[in-house]
Amino acid sequence: MSELVFFSGTMDCGKSTLALQIGHNRSARGLQGVIFTRDDRAGEGKLSSRLGLVTDAVEATEGMDLHGYLVDRLSRGGNVDYVIVDEAQFLAPRQIDQLARIVDELRLDVFAFGITTDFRTKLFPGSQRLIELADRVEALQVEALCWCGARATHNARTVDGEMVVEGAQVVVGDVNRRAGEVGYEVLCRRHHLRRVTSATAKAGVRSPDVLPVQQG
Repeated sequence: MSELVFFSGTMDCGKSTLALQIGHNRSARGLQGVIFTRDDRAGEGKLSSRLGLVTDAVEATEGMDLHGYLVDRLSRGGNVDYVIVDEAQFLAPRQIDQLARIVDELRLDVFAFGITTDFRTKLFPGSQRLIELADRVEALQVEALCWCGARATHNARTVDGEMVVEGAQVVVGDVNRRAGEVGYEVLCRRHHLRRVTSATAKAGVRSPDVLPVQQG
């Protein structure tokens, strides 16, 4: 029985690595899949892992009909046994509906990977629709860690290491950012609510609130 499965978690929990592993395992058994992705850190039409693995993919652009793409491919004699979708949080809700149609009408397994909430702790529309429609929602077992060592549960957007809570929901960046660029960091709930990133925590150690009293 074909399924729509949503693998979710924070950044740094191995979503893309698992997507690549699922694709590898199936291709090793002679199965052929289609990989969709959106706004991957490696560039357009790529699925990449922070471990350095990368493969070609189909860029799921805004307005693209994913179900129609597969129907066209199959009608031209192409073989498709399964579908992988990375960065699924960036898809529009109607594209998630198309993934469900792929499962129900084309009888293909669809494995979708993405984060559930944005830097403001608000659900991405794509992730919300996946939670509503998926046959299964699986939490990734590899736990990302906050800078304090606690389990990371929230994604934070940073500029020069400072956490920001305003701006567009989707701004492409990475945890490995250069100074002055938009970056992302995973935090535990406590430090996300307090807006304490690894950079600001280090700055706080270097610049204590209470200065030492000089003895004269």
